[in-house]
Amino acid sequence: MGMTWITRLAAGARVPVFIAMGDGAPAAALTLSRHPGLSVVDTPRAASILLVAGQMPDALIPYLHRLHDQLPHPRATLLWQSPPIPSLPDAIAVDADDDIGRAVADVFAAVLEGKRASAPDILPDAPPSEWRGVGPHGQGGKGMMGGTPYGRPMAMTDDDIRDRLALDSYTAAFGPFLPFFPPGLVLTLTLQGDVIQKVVVTHPPFDHDGSPLATLLNLLGLPALATRSLGDRADDPVLRRLIQLSGARFAIPSGLGRLPDGSDVRTRFDRMTGAAPDAASQDAGDTTLEHLLVGLEWHAAMLVLCSLDPATLRDICKNSDTGDQDETQGESESEMHAGHMS
Repeated sequence: MGMTWITRLAAGARVPVFIAMGDGAPAAALTLSRHPGLSVVDTPRAASILLVAGQMPDALIPYLHRLHDQLPHPRATLLWQSPPIPSLPDAIAVDADDDIGRAVADVFAAVLEGKRASAPDILPDAPPSEWRGVGPHGQGGKGMMGGTPYGRPMAMTDDDIRDRLALDSYTAAFGPFLPFFPPGLVLTLTLQGDVIQKVVVTHPPFDHDGSPLATLLNLLGLPALATRSLGDRADDPVLRRLIQLSGARFAIPSGLGRLPDGSDVRTRFDRMTGAAPDAASQDAGDTTLEHLLVGLEWHAAMLVLCSLDPATLRDICKNSDTGDQDETQGESESEMHAGHMS
């Protein structure tokens, strides 16, 4: 009886949803955080429903598999205006004419009540690559350092680009479902602490507008204004006034992420909020992501990425180092933990 009562209570709560944005995701996906019955979460570990919005390219299906398996049981997956994905045979299709809020709530209730089985793991419960180890106890790589135990590269010392101190550097793939990352973008980054040392583009971002103002406001610590700006509310004069009064623009370092057209992150933020005239387009020139991001700390790098419109960012990605695609795809197993994917 107690379990039934708890189940009913849980079914009446807001449904925790993680959204995996695909190519051509419906515009309504950007405003789901305002839905009264849904709680859009930033990590799959906190979600019960995985909502795949739009088409997922074949190159990103392995990332989707890892994301899917991070959701705790009981769980379910919905494909919203997305073609079927063979590796997700139990996923529920949601068409454009369907009420997405009702569809999510119904599936969530069915899973809680046991009327629908929890989605099984896609990937085997085994290390992504065998760890052979070095030494009498398999304790490390060369000199008991380095190696890739269980598919994750261990940090190795390297010269810091700012003061030349030898600090641990760590290389891993980030994206394509990471909050504050443009949807679809996958970067293989080498970090020392939170300072970016190297950038390789593994997959370019999707070509859709997203919600850059909301993302920037979230990064600047203004989640309420971020939610208010979603959809067609960004032109609301009251909202614009509140953003100006918040002083958010002054939290953005002057000159950060400057492009050949002279615009920096602060300028692009001012254009989004109506504090500066809008430009016809951003001019990336021959700018690369290495030029924009190397040497920046994580938060500053996210401000730069999210201030760029999709077309400009895609152009910059074309100018940037793409490395050996087979190699970078093979290294993406380090994205097993939620922080790199969600």
